[in-house]
Amino acid sequence: MLKPVRGTHDVLPEEMRAHRHVSDTARGIAECYGFDEMATPIFEFSSVFARTLGESTDIVEKQMYSFVDQGGDKLTLRPENTASVARCFISNGLAQLAPLKYFYSGPMFRHERPQKGRLRQFHQFGVESIGVSGPQADIEVIAVGNQILDVLGIRKRTTLELNTLGDGESRTRYRKELVAYFNDHVNDLSDDSCRRLKQNPLRILDSKDSGDRRIVANAPEFNDFLNPNSADFFAKVRAGLDLLSIKYEINSRLVRGLDYYCHTAFEFTTTQLGAQSAVLAGGRYDGLIESLGGPSTPGIGWAAGIERLAMLALDVPKSRRPIAIVPIGADAEAPALKLSEELRRAGFRVDIGDSGSLRKRMRRANRVNAVAAILMGEDELAKETFTLRDMESGDQKSMAAGSIVAQLSRYR
Repeated sequence: MLKPVRGTHDVLPEEMRAHRHVSDTARGIAECYGFDEMATPIFEFSSVFARTLGESTDIVEKQMYSFVDQGGDKLTLRPENTASVARCFISNGLAQLAPLKYFYSGPMFRHERPQKGRLRQFHQFGVESIGVSGPQADIEVIAVGNQILDVLGIRKRTTLELNTLGDGESRTRYRKELVAYFNDHVNDLSDDSCRRLKQNPLRILDSKDSGDRRIVANAPEFNDFLNPNSADFFAKVRAGLDLLSIKYEINSRLVRGLDYYCHTAFEFTTTQLGAQSAVLAGGRYDGLIESLGGPSTPGIGWAAGIERLAMLALDVPKSRRPIAIVPIGADAEAPALKLSEELRRAGFRVDIGDSGSLRKRMRRANRVNAVAAILMGEDELAKETFTLRDMESGDQKSMAAGSIVAQLSRYR
């Protein structure tokens, strides 16, 4: 039996409605906050992700879908979109237009072990605020995510976890102490964490290995190494969230391991998706654009998995119920086709059976969950009328052909 590739799946109409509900809701709210939609190519030069995600990260080492094209270029299907947005900012010379606020929606690709809420082709909605160095951007970016989750009916089932990574000076001091601490426990660390200790020690803090987690529990905390500037920045972010009544919890182990991340890091997490707890996550990345060769430009953003949000969303709109056109006899086929087009242009959803007896066509009307059926037979054609059957009550009535759009308004 022919199946989709492992870690991918077909999105059929019912699930697609949930996806569309999530993305449409997010689009509308992001626009209210002044963000504009943009899109980047699905694949980039591999160096875009290797330089921004870090050569030692799991994504680059194990999860990227990379290939060499016919021209010899090494390309990668995007595993995330922030790096692509940063590349776009540089490629299009957008620095002179900053500050800029973008949102995007589209597929991403990672070779991970498939499980609930985790696919190898998945979809993300994200926002990026570029060019504002002050905490007001952090507050706004978190606020738009909070509002999207709230409108989708998800926010009450999530926890906003918040942390600060400080500025470069604070991070350097903390890294030094952290390396010294982990060196004292190097014999008990996992192989992955031993490798990270040399390349990216902050990433040990979010290790999922049980032995690592016991060691991490007593590791130095970032807050003890914040300089006054970093502490003040974080205090202003928290004050802004308090002002907007956005509840949060401090998680001192929430980190972003790469050097261009700084100050605010955050995740909205839930307990309703098994091992995949994060539904929306982001942080400040003031050094990202510079790491790609662009001008020093501050930025902050987040991304959310559309599949995960769709699993949690409440009140997903149902499909509009159609009006079924039921021609009876060959002479009614052409008038039925003409009527169906008239109703569609007037904004109705219409289903017209392509063949079969009256009984067969009415069975189809029930199968497509039609709200009403319009019967067109010899008598109706002779009198220039239609017979309207309400599919809920079973009531029927005759109506003049010329007034049909107005008489169907309650079924729109």
